[in-house]
Amino acid sequence: MGSQSKIASLNPNDDKLATRLRADILKMIHSGKSGHPGGSLSCIDILISLFSGIVKCRPDDPQWSERDRVVLSKGHGVPALYAVLAELGYFPKDWLMTLRHLGSPLQGHPDVARLPAVEAATGSLGQGLSIAQGMALALKLDKMASRVFCIVGDGEIQEGQIWEAAMSAPKFKLDNLTVILDYNHGQIDGPSDEIMSLEPIVDKWKAFNWNVLEVDGHDRRAMMDVLPRQVSGRPTFVVAHTIKGKGVSFMERVIDWHGVAPNDEQLQNALEELKL
Repeated sequence: MGSQSKIASLNPNDDKLATRLRADILKMIHSGKSGHPGGSLSCIDILISLFSGIVKCRPDDPQWSERDRVVLSKGHGVPALYAVLAELGYFPKDWLMTLRHLGSPLQGHPDVARLPAVEAATGSLGQGLSIAQGMALALKLDKMASRVFCIVGDGEIQEGQIWEAAMSAPKFKLDNLTVILDYNHGQIDGPSDEIMSLEPIVDKWKAFNWNVLEVDGHDRRAMMDVLPRQVSGRPTFVVAHTIKGKGVSFMERVIDWHGVAPNDEQLQNALEELKL
């Protein structure tokens, strides 16, 4: 099955697609009456870029052995991942409106037992990078050419476990591992710069011997240039500068939208702003 199935890809230049997926995010969170719109809207362009030919994947064969792995360590942003996976054909799009519903495979955080299309159960923040590192090391040991991409949040990387992985990945020369920071400067308690500043973020990861790159996390064309890059013998850390709640003016940079579902009126206002 795997050798005959088709490798799926989105179009990173399709602005209408990005707008529609933002609308899907808002509608599914509204349907579930719970969720995290701020961080989902900030990372959707990153995910679109990854699944626009950078990540090798086959929706009709989710466990294809040669696939690239995408670990959403900031598991609360999973509505963005669900929107992309549905667009790629991993599952019917009408499943999106079952987000956080009882019995739905689309749980509020990725659940690999219910949905094999996701790579890992994440949401206990700080753990996803360790999982991704284990996958990358296993692929190396198996002499597989596949890559592992891990998306982390800025509040999340205040966790100590992140820094243990940050030390060990260069030790094992995991050049098949790319970590992408969704740097939207917000977390549930407030602005991350005030809660526990990460700066100087670039210098810190360089000091840990990572290949560090920076990019506008909403410029999909720029990300298509940056995300494929690798340096032999070193893992890569991409600082993707993003805006929490990107695309909806009354949500942008507003911490209160970290984990609150829009009501009927707010959803309608957001969809009108997105011209949907």
